[in-house]
Amino acid sequence: MSVEKIGLGLAALGRPGYINLGHHEDLPQAKEVDHMKKHSRIILDAAWDAGIRYYDAARSYGKAEAFLASWLKSRNIPSQDIRVGSKWGYEYTAQWQVHAEKHEVKDHSLHLLEKQWPESKSLLGDYLDLYQIHSATLESGVLENQEVLAFLGARKTQGLEIGLSLSGPHQGQTLDKAQQITFQGNLLFDWVQATWNLLESSVETSLREAQKKGMKVILKETLANGRLSPRGQDHLSKQQHAILQSLSQKYQTSVDALSLAAALANPFANIVLLGVASLEHLESNLKSLALEIRAEDRTLLRDMVEPPREYWQTRKNLGWN
Repeated sequence: MSVEKIGLGLAALGRPGYINLGHHEDLPQAKEVDHMKKHSRIILDAAWDAGIRYYDAARSYGKAEAFLASWLKSRNIPSQDIRVGSKWGYEYTAQWQVHAEKHEVKDHSLHLLEKQWPESKSLLGDYLDLYQIHSATLESGVLENQEVLAFLGARKTQGLEIGLSLSGPHQGQTLDKAQQITFQGNLLFDWVQATWNLLESSVETSLREAQKKGMKVILKETLANGRLSPRGQDHLSKQQHAILQSLSQKYQTSVDALSLAAALANPFANIVLLGVASLEHLESNLKSLALEIRAEDRTLLRDMVEPPREYWQTRKNLGWN
């Protein structure tokens, strides 16, 4: 596998609280902004040195955009040598607290788009290549909001690529609707970012169809927020855990590298995001590049899948830490 197929997501790096299992263990003991900024630079440096060239942020990831922008300028990285994506549609509301009543609030209105677009553009400037709707769903109505779609289309005429990220048990239906939206005779959306992992693969058919139509695919949450990592044993069934342990021993690798190798093997995946917040986990994740899982073992791994509603309810119950 080529490292060009791997990207780094900043959801766990731009704020002190997140739902990844054991997130608190990955961060510096001091969680003030300056300490978190320094920590994020350490991870970003290591990712860059490893060859990762796609970086993914969002307005709701605390100060992720600001940390990324500061790092890009400090490294003096030419904009043509890196790809950066960000998202609009959620506001960060935790006020830098680990425990908050609400960590982020969803709003797919034109008003928030007109507010958040200049904020992202001001921070990331010419580095910003991809602008995405954050967690588009049928329920939010964002794919029927003609003013929002026209605003995004206008950015597309300026050379920006447009995408959407998905979440929830109806990812496939949302993507099917997105594929029907055109702008000036072409698909409005150039990219789709979807949750795919060994526990939740229900969107796979729609991703294959989207790629056939010309959309590029990013896979996110490929470790199921840590459930498919060494920390996840208590959040899996005995059968799921047994499969992971057996195959990780067979391939002499970690369960996270094995899980990521399964994601990387998908022919419909253009980029697979890592969500690390520590050097140890970055190093472990990158071992996936050296793995080639045999067909019979990929079939065995598919036995780990959960019903989508069950998976998303479990995710919803994960504690911010």
